Amino acid sequence: MTYTRREIGQLALTMIPAARILGDVSLFAQAKPNSKVNGVQIGLNVPYSFGGRNMEADELLKKCVDVGVSALELRSQPIETFMGAPKELVDGRGTDPAVMEAITKWRLSAPMDQAKAFRKKYNDAGVLIEIMKVDGIFGYSDAALDYVFNLAKAVGARAISTEIAEDGPKRLGEFADKHQLMVGYHGHEATGPEDWMKLFAYAKHNGANLDIGHFVSGDHGSPVPFLKEHHDRITHIHVKDRKTHKGPNVPFGEGDTPIAEVLHLIRDNKWPIQATIEFEYPVPAGSDRMAEIKKSVEFCRKALA
Repeated sequence: MTYTRREIGQLALTMIPAARILGDVSLFAQAKPNSKVNGVQIGLNVPYSFGGRNMEADELLKKCVDVGVSALELRSQPIETFMGAPKELVDGRGTDPAVMEAITKWRLSAPMDQAKAFRKKYNDAGVLIEIMKVDGIFGYSDAALDYVFNLAKAVGARAISTEIAEDGPKRLGEFADKHQLMVGYHGHEATGPEDWMKLFAYAKHNGANLDIGHFVSGDHGSPVPFLKEHHDRITHIHVKDRKTHKGPNVPFGEGDTPIAEVLHLIRDNKWPIQATIEFEYPVPAGSDRMAEIKKSVEFCRKALA
């Protein structure tokens, strides 16, 4: 069969859109991660689990997709960097008054549309930002605290997380109640049930980020009774495996932390508590961090199957 020059031109024109469509197929064919297993959302603390406090948005997202997690506890630094904050200010720990003043000034005029764009980028890839971790939050001004709660809502977070402290949670709890957004306070080895219960009394929206590995390592017994009694105040748990008596972090399944029992408890009671992997054990020889995170995710998947 032969074609005239005109027919060839028309055929070429009809093929161009088809070629574009076919060229974009790979974008839609890429499977979105799904780490929700039998009702329990397996999450990941990032970029901490990848080895840092800040990371470029696309690189971070790719790593999350590569390890197969669909929900995060995400530090605020990558979000604010994406929004255009000076990196040297965002990465500062807020101890320098000049740095705090400069970053506060930026925050009070921050482009929230960029925060929403960050959320869309992650949501489109199948990754939810459920918890936003904020460093140095107790040193924030009142106006900056309003900003950070609004930022958390803009990226889709249902809670803010931060390290536990003695006095700061009383003031922060007032803002949590004002914005009706939970704050999960992260405890370490020394943190026991009584420490969180004190904070619970300050504000309705003060909660616990229960690190089950630290809880066991600090010899507070099994975290199961605390989880049963206070599940409605627990924003998310940190999943790691540690030995008792301040023992080390070890690969999942090799320590004394009742990971499977805790995951079953959340699953069977249908509690909306993210099981957030916080990767901290030393990478074994011959492996790498990404491979070990994938193993940790798979451990949780199998426990919930």
